[in-house]
Amino acid sequence: MAEHIPMRCAPWQKMNTYDRIFGAGPRGALISFALLIVTWYLEDIVRLPTISESLFIRGLFFVLTIIASIILIAWSVKSLPPNSRGKELVTSGAYKYFRHPLYAAFLSCFNFGLAVFLNNWIYVIWAVILHVVWHWIVRSEEKLMIREFSIEYMEYTKRTGRFVPKIRKLQNSELIGS
Repeated sequence: MAEHIPMRCAPWQKMNTYDRIFGAGPRGALISFALLIVTWYLEDIVRLPTISESLFIRGLFFVLTIIASIILIAWSVKSLPPNSRGKELVTSGAYKYFRHPLYAAFLSCFNFGLAVFLNNWIYVIWAVILHVVWHWIVRSEEKLMIREFSIEYMEYTKRTGRFVPKIRKLQNSELIGS
């Protein structure tokens, strides 16, 4: 399996620079922030229980999720530098496990740490809802990737999760370490 697959679409069908570098990120971030504000407003109305009275435990969990997010972001950028985005299909490094590792850093790590730190189950619900919302948001980005990389990207989506790695049996080569 190739790690880097060159672009196959006609030159006039290329992604514009903004889509290639930023994708759905800015739109998704605005929607996420808006939903956080709505959740903050609803916290006093809904009155769900707190998660933990220990600020130390909540803070420690939040710090650990921040560290995990930073590691995943760094791994993502190392796997696919910004100047290569949209120009080649990378299926190695962080992209072997996540189709969108930058978004996964926030959705699967940071947001849950923030939810626990804010100490109300409504924020955990917010973090879960964001996963659903982002699945919808990245569809446009994935359509561009299908247009750019055709069948290779569609095959890639079958074996790689968007924001959470797909659980699959380890192949013999992974067990041996090659």
